[in-house]
Amino acid sequence: MAHRYIREDIDFYSDGTRCSGWLYLPATRYPAPVIVMAHGLGALRNMRLDVYAQRFAQAGLACFLFDYRNFGASEGQRRQLINVQHQLTDWRQAIEWVKREPRVDATQLYLFGTSFSGGHVIQLAAERRDITATIAQCPYTDTWATTRAVPFFSLLKMMPYLVADIVSMVRGYRPVMLKLAGNKGEGALMTVSDHDDSTSRMIGEANFINQVPARTLLEFLKYSPGKLAREVTTPIYFALCKKDTIAPASATLKWAQQAANATIKEYDCAHFEIYLEPMFEAVIQDYIEFYRTICQQKK
Repeated sequence: MAHRYIREDIDFYSDGTRCSGWLYLPATRYPAPVIVMAHGLGALRNMRLDVYAQRFAQAGLACFLFDYRNFGASEGQRRQLINVQHQLTDWRQAIEWVKREPRVDATQLYLFGTSFSGGHVIQLAAERRDITATIAQCPYTDTWATTRAVPFFSLLKMMPYLVADIVSMVRGYRPVMLKLAGNKGEGALMTVSDHDDSTSRMIGEANFINQVPARTLLEFLKYSPGKLAREVTTPIYFALCKKDTIAPASATLKWAQQAANATIKEYDCAHFEIYLEPMFEAVIQDYIEFYRTICQQKK
């Protein structure tokens, strides 16, 4: 049965910065188990992740979906700046907000991360003891695997932007921006052969800005959250994309197999295809079944 649900605009604060989110509440008799969600690299909550939240809510699961500081409707003076530690802090503050919300069951607290945030939820599940279960969809797990997957000429094209942005940062100038997503061969952080089609379908009406400060490259070099998978003791579902050239499935599989209570499934699609039909319908059913199974075990 598909539950009716409501969606509320919610604000919370992270390091004094207002972050904006949506709370999805299904029309159930009791406080519902709750999923905390955020998007991947530079993406906004209304870039298809809201569709996931809608389906979870229809299945009887509350969801709290938020934008990071500096992105979307959230505040932050350094617009488009991606900082791993800041984003992890935003996640932690979102979780704390959810735990204070009386209309959800915070004893059944789930995480859902995708792409770059798929790495975030691995780290959070490893460090916290209040997480019931986690889904990491096409997660970023390994610095060197992702770097090796970037075409050599794309790396070369990005280097002048990185150097210029570092100089600008030192001198206090405005950041030098780099394209976030592009087609194969372009100087962009993420390159795929079907970029124009897949990203346009994901963006929809979202106010997406396809650029970030070039210093974001440095964030990749110091972040390999996959190595923390061995420290995750609660159930975790790894959804891997066999054709992923952004977060290679082979590298993630190596880390996922080290988790004590992992469910690992590979889907025959590329990185962005998992968000879109027809693949979306298959994965969302799997995710709902995973969460429901854990919920039943908690009763």
